[in-house]
Amino acid sequence: MNITRIATAVGLALALQAAQAAPAPDRAAPNAASTASVAYRTVKVDGVNIFYREAGPKNAPTVLLLHGFPTSSQMFRNLIPLLADRYHVIAPDYPGYGQSDMPPMDKFTYSFDNLANVIDKFTVAVGASRYALYVQDYGAPIGFRLAAAHPERVSAIVVQNGNAYDEGIANDFWAPVKAYWADKSEANAAKLRPLLELGATKWQYTEGARDVQHISPDAWTVDQAYMDRPGNKDIQLELFYSYGTNPGHYPAWQAYFRKHQPPMLIVWGKNDKIFPPAGAHPYLRDLPKAELHLFDTGHFALEEDSAAIAALMRSFLGRTVKSGK
Repeated sequence: MNITRIATAVGLALALQAAQAAPAPDRAAPNAASTASVAYRTVKVDGVNIFYREAGPKNAPTVLLLHGFPTSSQMFRNLIPLLADRYHVIAPDYPGYGQSDMPPMDKFTYSFDNLANVIDKFTVAVGASRYALYVQDYGAPIGFRLAAAHPERVSAIVVQNGNAYDEGIANDFWAPVKAYWADKSEANAAKLRPLLELGATKWQYTEGARDVQHISPDAWTVDQAYMDRPGNKDIQLELFYSYGTNPGHYPAWQAYFRKHQPPMLIVWGKNDKIFPPAGAHPYLRDLPKAELHLFDTGHFALEEDSAAIAALMRSFLGRTVKSGK
C-alpha cells in the first residue's frame, strides 16, 4: 500500500470515528446561519416613530416581545436569532425607550394605558393580527392590557419576571415606589431618582446573576445612555407613578386568565429582588396548566439563560401555537 492510500485510509478512519463520537443533531435547534439576520425598522403610530426589530418568516406564527425597564428591544438581542428560523419575531421599543421617538411630556402621555394603546396600534400597523406574547417587567402590564382587550389575538403567553398579582410587589423594593403612588411629592420622587442612575441600572443586571463575568456590560451601558438623555428621567418618574395604576387591573387580568386559559410558560429568574418568585407562583392559581421554570439568575434572565429559555419556548410554542399570523 503506497503512502497516498495509507493517508486516505487513515483519514477515512478518523472521519468515521469522529462521526460516531459526535452527538446526534438537535433537530429542534435553530439554524444559526439562517436566523442571524435581524431587520431594524420604524413605523409611525399616531405621529410617533416606533422602532422595532424583526426577524423570521412573515408567514410563520408571530411572537411579540415586550421589554421591561429601563431597557429596550435590545434585551432580546440574544433570544431573537434562537427563535427566528421557526417564528416571525417582532420586538418594539416603547415611546421614550431605545430607538423610538421620545416625545416631550407635554406632547405625549407617559402612562401604561397609553403605552399599551400605542403597542396595540403598532401590532395593527405591522400586520400582527395574532401573536404569542413574551412579557417582562413593564412588558407585563402592557401585554396583559392587550390580552384582556383582545383575547382572540393572543395565542400564548411567556412570562419572564413580570407581575400580575399583589404577592409580586409585596417586598422591600416596592416600599418607596408605593409611597410615591400615595403622594407624588418631590420628597418621594427624590427617593426614587437613584434608581435612574448607572449604579442601579447595573445592579438590575448583576444582582442575582450566577456569574457576573457572563453579563455583558454593554447591556447596562446602553440602557443608561438612553436614560441619560435630557428629559428622559422625568419620563421614567412619570411611569413609576403610572405603575401604581397596574394593581387595580390585576383582578381583570386574573379573570382573563381564568376565562380564556391562554397557554402560559413562566420562566423566572428566581434571584430577582424586584419581582421575586412570590409573583411567579400565583399564576398557577388561575392557570393550573401553566408551566413554571425557575432559573438561578436575576431580573434579566435572558442575559445568562437565553439558550435555555429559547429551548423551552420552542417546545412550548411548538405544542400550543399552530397557526400563523
